[in-house]
Amino acid sequence: MNLPGQSILLVDDDTAFLQVLSRALQRRGYAVVTAQTADEALAEAKKCTPNYALVDLKLAGSSGLDLVPDLLDIDPDLVIVVLTGYASITTAVTAIKRGAANYLPKPVRVDEVIAALDGKASPPPGSEDLTPMSVDRLEWEHIQKVLQENDGNISATARSLGMYRRTLQRKLAKKPKNT
Repeated sequence: MNLPGQSILLVDDDTAFLQVLSRALQRRGYAVVTAQTADEALAEAKKCTPNYALVDLKLAGSSGLDLVPDLLDIDPDLVIVVLTGYASITTAVTAIKRGAANYLPKPVRVDEVIAALDGKASPPPGSEDLTPMSVDRLEWEHIQKVLQENDGNISATARSLGMYRRTLQRKLAKKPKNT
């Protein structure tokens, strides 16, 4: 449950998404500060010391995963939720290891965001499901893991996987089915 005066730092390079989510959270009583880059986010966090941060995984020129520990250096009590349109198990685990409290795939409803910020979020649908993943999903997960190991470098990842860079780019552009 949010209390008056609680503030949220929203970090996303999508202006329209920032505006919509900012208005929705303000209507629910939160003080909202926005940033579109990692540098802006760090500057805002130092100025206003928010209670919460909602960080997009992919920012222009950087990764939200790299921003998580930097924000926690400013305030170790900051509750951070990572949002992404490119959800994978690898990035979810990395986000949690780096200090994020939760990880949500886009599209997301405001109520889900608030539940995640308050620590009341239920596990993502299907997380209890023990059915094996499809071959396409396993391939996607492996590519994401290798991409993470290569700090997002497509060419290095393609070399590591023994495939052409263009082939890898086509595979990354396709979102696999959940199973």
